[in-house]
Amino acid sequence: MSREKTLELNEKSDSLPVAADSAGLRRFFVALLPPDPVQIKANEVKGIMRDQYASKAAFRSPPHVTLLAPFEWPIDDLPRLARTLGEFAASQVAVPMTLDGFGAFAPHVIYINVVQSLRLMAIQPELLDYLEQEIGLVSDRDRHRTFVPHLTVAFRDLKPNMFRKAWTVFQHQEIHFDFTAHQLTLLTHTGKLWTVKEHYDFAKSDL
Repeated sequence: MSREKTLELNEKSDSLPVAADSAGLRRFFVALLPPDPVQIKANEVKGIMRDQYASKAAFRSPPHVTLLAPFEWPIDDLPRLARTLGEFAASQVAVPMTLDGFGAFAPHVIYINVVQSLRLMAIQPELLDYLEQEIGLVSDRDRHRTFVPHLTVAFRDLKPNMFRKAWTVFQHQEIHFDFTAHQLTLLTHTGKLWTVKEHYDFAKSDL
């Protein structure tokens, strides 16, 4: 599957309509969240996208790098999901990460580039393997996606004409952060927004 098609699938899955608690199910996704200084800067960029380019959908979730795209899970079985994620995180070391520049998927998506380090590119398939083995969570859709780590700042409500205007500016903008992700994060949908449900510490978070 092409990189562009993968990004399109990822962004569409983030924007699917959600009926919270429908049939005892709720939607979740798993991600790495950057530290506060990066969150602040990413939200500043989202604010520019909202105020100057009429795209505010990215504000429906905190800045993040998705490892497992949105999925449904029974609310009454949440302890098992949480336990499994905690066990996985406890078996992993912290993840050094680098954000560098902006990328885009025309005609709707602009994101902050996430450098594809060996550690980052390893933890995502390891997570998929573990969840599939332990609780049968990962679908064929996730299994056959190419992992393209990115931090979205504008997507589905960015109209093509506004995308062109924004990308003319942001393709030349510089942004760079180096940090370490010390936790795996489970996010849940409230019916309107994605919010943090729980964090799970990596074993060696001092790396």
